[in-house]
Amino acid sequence: MSQPPVSTDLPAPAAQPQPLPSNRLSWRLDRFIVAIGRASAWLWLAVLLVVLGNVFSRFVMARGSIALEELSWHLFGAAMMLALAYAVVRDDHVRVDVLREKFSPRRQALIELLGIVLLGLPVIYLMVHALVPYAYTAFVYQEHSQAPSGLPYRFLFKSVLALGLILVGIALFSRASRCSTLLWHFPRAMQTPEDDRNGGHPHP
Repeated sequence: MSQPPVSTDLPAPAAQPQPLPSNRLSWRLDRFIVAIGRASAWLWLAVLLVVLGNVFSRFVMARGSIALEELSWHLFGAAMMLALAYAVVRDDHVRVDVLREKFSPRRQALIELLGIVLLGLPVIYLMVHALVPYAYTAFVYQEHSQAPSGLPYRFLFKSVLALGLILVGIALFSRASRCSTLLWHFPRAMQTPEDDRNGGHPHP
C-alpha cells in the first residue's frame, strides 16, 4: 500500500526583530551596565549559600539565626535591584504591549523614546530623590535591625535601592540615545563587532 509523499518543505523561521543601532555613548554605557550585572550575578550564589546555611543551622543544629535570615532577604533584594538595568540593556525585560510587534521599527523606536523621556526617566528621578534621603537617614542614625540578633548597618542595603534605580536610569538613557540614532541618526551610529556574544557586547 503506497503512502502519500511527505513534503520536506519546512516553514520559514519567523523573522527576528532588528536590534536598535548603537552609538559610541550607548556602547560605553551598556558595557558598564553589563559589567555590573555580570558581577552582581555572584550575589545569587551568596544567596544560595546563606539560605543553605540557615536551613542547616535551623533544622540540623536546631539553632535558627535571625541574622542569616535577614541577610538572605537583603542579598536577594540587592541581586534583583542590580539586575534590573542589565535586563533593560539586554532587552530581556517583559513587555506587556501586545501592539508593539505590529509596528514598524521606527514607530517602535518613537514610542519607546517617548515612554522613556516622558515616563521612565521622570519616575526613576522621583524614586531616587526619595530613596537617597531614606538611605542617608539610616546612615545618620546608624539604623539596625529591630531584632536583638539582627543585622546592623541597614543603610548599606537601603543604598542599593537608589543605586539600582540609578543604573536603570543610565540604561534607559542609553536606550533612548539608540532610539534617537535610529530615528534621526544622532548620535551617529557605529559598527559593532561581529562577535558580540563572545566579546561581551551587551546587545542580543
